[in-house]
Amino acid sequence: MTSLDKPTTDDKPTTGDTSSDDARAVTEAALFEAFGGVRGMVETVLPGLLFVSIYTVNKDLHMSAIAALAVSLVMVVVRLVMKDTVKHAFSGVFGVAFGVVFAMMTGNAKDFYLPGMLYTLGLALAYIVTAMAGVPLIGLMLGPVFRENLSWRTRNPGRKKAYTKASWAWGLILLGKSAILFPLYWWADTTQLGWVLVTLKIPPFLLAVYLTWVFLAKAPPPIDVFAEMEARERAEEEREAASAQEDGGTAPAGRHRRRA
Repeated sequence: MTSLDKPTTDDKPTTGDTSSDDARAVTEAALFEAFGGVRGMVETVLPGLLFVSIYTVNKDLHMSAIAALAVSLVMVVVRLVMKDTVKHAFSGVFGVAFGVVFAMMTGNAKDFYLPGMLYTLGLALAYIVTAMAGVPLIGLMLGPVFRENLSWRTRNPGRKKAYTKASWAWGLILLGKSAILFPLYWWADTTQLGWVLVTLKIPPFLLAVYLTWVFLAKAPPPIDVFAEMEARERAEEEREAASAQEDGGTAPAGRHRRRA
């Protein structure tokens, strides 16, 4: 057996490893796009951090609230100037604005955090309920990002299972976070609640994203429904072009026979 005939034992593992690495890289990039990446995390944490820092120093609700809202608006303007996506920054502005309104209306600085806490609790329940219903929320969120839309529901059971696990993970993690924060809202002072809330902004989020990445990296690849639609459109155009060419090619032959 010549060297050319000998099997290359390292070809298949390399191909498999490459495709696996590509799938993981695509999953990681999609998760970063969906959840805002490092910049999105900074935009989520900074307003609350600024609020609790100022309030810890001078106990001035108005100054703390205005500073938090101002930095949120600045981050939106920066994204607009850089022509970057503003969905994460805008969501941060709305969250901070609701917190400012609540705190100003009640005069209680702790109420600055209440809308965000209620949102976290509602999101936790949404993840759990949709996972139980067989339409996991994380799948609805990430389906368009992976260009698979809702194909995972009926055509890709492995990915549906992964999305269900990920939704359970997000729901339970956020539920655990709420179980810590709501007692503190009632029993702790504003400074204690604020620092605990800032501390719990990133770690639960990173844990949920990591688990989502693990589940999806082990799942079957997504079905690119956009590519399928484009392929069908190309095939239809080719059929129409072939049909037009046939019609154009047979007409002269028909006329020639009539003349004969």
